[in-house]
Amino acid sequence: MDTGTHIVMGAAICGLTLADPVVASDSVTMTAVFIGVVSGSLIPDVDTVLKLRNNAVYIRNHRGITHSIPAVLLWPLVISIILSFLIPGTEFYHLWAWTFLAVFVHVFVDIFNAYGTQALRPFSDQWVAIGVINTFDPIIFALHIAALAAWMFGAEPVLTFVILYVVIFFYYLLRFALKSAVKRAVQVTIPDADDIFIAPTMHFFQWRVAASNKECHFVGRAYGRSVNIYDRFEREAMPKSPYIDAAMEDRNIQAFVSFSPIYRWSVSHVGDLCEVRLIDLRYRSKGYYPFVAVAHINNEMEVINSYTGWIFQKTSFLRNLTSSPILNKSEGRSPSLLLIIPFSLIAASQSAMLLLHVLHLIGIPMQNGPLNNQHGKRPLHRLQFDIFPLW
Repeated sequence: MDTGTHIVMGAAICGLTLADPVVASDSVTMTAVFIGVVSGSLIPDVDTVLKLRNNAVYIRNHRGITHSIPAVLLWPLVISIILSFLIPGTEFYHLWAWTFLAVFVHVFVDIFNAYGTQALRPFSDQWVAIGVINTFDPIIFALHIAALAAWMFGAEPVLTFVILYVVIFFYYLLRFALKSAVKRAVQVTIPDADDIFIAPTMHFFQWRVAASNKECHFVGRAYGRSVNIYDRFEREAMPKSPYIDAAMEDRNIQAFVSFSPIYRWSVSHVGDLCEVRLIDLRYRSKGYYPFVAVAHINNEMEVINSYTGWIFQKTSFLRNLTSSPILNKSEGRSPSLLLIIPFSLIAASQSAMLLLHVLHLIGIPMQNGPLNNQHGKRPLHRLQFDIFPLW
């Protein structure tokens, strides 16, 4: 899911934590738990910083190690230890348990996107991508906003968010039923299809469709049970060529191939260079296929430059391509989880404190909580600036 959805999910889980008598009755523990929950809701996506390195590393590793089983176990422990040190008197077990729930929910909901995660790692490197919920689902987001608004205006938080997630559970079942119906419609439209990719969009009844049989690739959209095929490409094996062999060794090309199950290729010449281009067929938009990988190879079979990612304008493509140096061998390796932890804790903690400050400003009611300051503790907004100044 997108960052905004993970934030509102973190806020909703904060409401659910008030079902815990220890959290509801102890303002110190509540403060730590709220910070831990919101941090846990965001921290698995800290691998977004890999974009600063290059797209190839990001595509290969996003939702990889940070969403793995070891990470799901490690994130809550690290967050809880740090918060226990920073906020003395916190009930550690309750802090860890609710933070673990927030991290688990983040990784769990991500597997329902078309992008998926390596949630089974290290037991399997396979990407788990069920593909029934769009990365940003406006209905799920709106339901969370409505529930948070109800809490703000005085609704009992635990009951409110229990009802919210019961409704979302049935919404997920409905999405499964819709995808199944779309798949059957694609099988009727292309009876001999041996590879079918169906992905949700932001529109409830619209789905992206890419399918292949032995002869062709088909690209279209499904509207309910009606399938419209927009493009058809002959399915051709990539020819044997030293230029193509050189391109396939490039990190950007390899990252694209590992990510894209259905793509077509083209080979052309740009001056003295050979251009090898791979085009992902899953993301057709306005008659254009924006997700590509490109490599330029000289006559010495050296990759002069390469790029993988989204291209919406020719000028931005040329800028990215010419600024992409030849990648060294280390750039394709998975980053160490320990190297990511400092960045993730800073980013998640700042986001958590900002959200809690917003909750205080809009006056969300919490019985016996830190915002009411009924136990003589420092108010939450003062605690915020004492511990984590907003940079």
